[in-house]
Amino acid sequence: MSTATLDTSDIDQYLGKVMDFSPLREPIAANDIRRWVHAMHYANLVHFDPDYAAESRWGGLVAPQSFPIATDDGHGAAPACVGCIPNSHLLFAGDEWWFYGPRIKPGDMVKNERIPFDYTVKETGFGPTAFQRGDNNYYNQDGDAIAKQRSTSLRYNAQAGGASVNQADFDDPDWSDEEMADVEKRVFSWVQMLHDLGHKERWWDDVNVGDQLPERVFGPHSIASFATEWRAYIVNTWGTMNLRKNDLEALGFTREMAGYENDPDMMKENPFLTDGAYYGPSRGHLFPKYARRIGMPRGYGYGASMGSWVTDFLSGWAGEYGMVVHSTANYRGPALTGDITIQTAEVTEKSVDDEGRHLVHVKHLMTNQRGVKMCLGTAEIALPKKPA
Repeated sequence: MSTATLDTSDIDQYLGKVMDFSPLREPIAANDIRRWVHAMHYANLVHFDPDYAAESRWGGLVAPQSFPIATDDGHGAAPACVGCIPNSHLLFAGDEWWFYGPRIKPGDMVKNERIPFDYTVKETGFGPTAFQRGDNNYYNQDGDAIAKQRSTSLRYNAQAGGASVNQADFDDPDWSDEEMADVEKRVFSWVQMLHDLGHKERWWDDVNVGDQLPERVFGPHSIASFATEWRAYIVNTWGTMNLRKNDLEALGFTREMAGYENDPDMMKENPFLTDGAYYGPSRGHLFPKYARRIGMPRGYGYGASMGSWVTDFLSGWAGEYGMVVHSTANYRGPALTGDITIQTAEVTEKSVDDEGRHLVHVKHLMTNQRGVKMCLGTAEIALPKKPA
């Protein structure tokens, strides 16, 4: 039994209160959307090819449902990381999403109203761990609600995190040429599904309980692919937002994992110190030395990206006339360098809700090539019903 303690008393004063955010300086550009889907491995033409998008129901480029988080300055984690927990580290633990219908397009301005929600302390492999939740409410320039994201973070004792690393997982797996050829074939199989559906409807009537969604595979992940993901979040390019002041050491992060990430004053003086990918709390994703100090065996992916992979997987299957209306994603293990990601889902129910929407309920799962669970959850997807 762990003898470590976790002081969460400072969190209470922030719960339920709207916190500050960092507004975008310019409207969303088409290339912001293209960069996002490329980084998220989401090869849906409607989000990057202008000729294909012009023939879609939207008549032009449109962002995927996963895109709102790309407009936030903290990957959605900010309201789930308030209050000081001394000598602590943080990992993303999951997301719950509600989508309301409006899609983000080039020219839009997105605002995020952030409200810390609640927390509880549980015993985990890291010792006493705070499961802290916070809400991100995304709106466009017309005040239309786009989506709500309830994020969960894990905050735990820094020493406990570093002591939990499994040295057997330090090295990337070695893929043979034959194995990689098979992976590439599986990767393209899901892309072919997108091509086959095209601009057509996926009818609610044609889906049955017990159906398996087509498998989605991508990877192997690498430091390069994680760095590409990092750059696709708009805030991670210098000068893109009017940044709020945020003292990471005041939140209890250790000095080596705090730094000046997105500090607006330091960005004007020495911007190299403000990029968390190299200095600060996010560098564990790209540098095994720091990954191991927070409990990860080697470079690892972003929780917010993992949540986006879930949304893209489900909305890509739903097609242009479908929409993910609600989803949960509980993170169980990281995407590590050298691993591939495998997504599957099963239809568990069909229903019609109070708004008359025809819903398909699914249970989704994300694993790596060894069958290690990375993410699991449920979702409800609205699909069109065939005309009578």
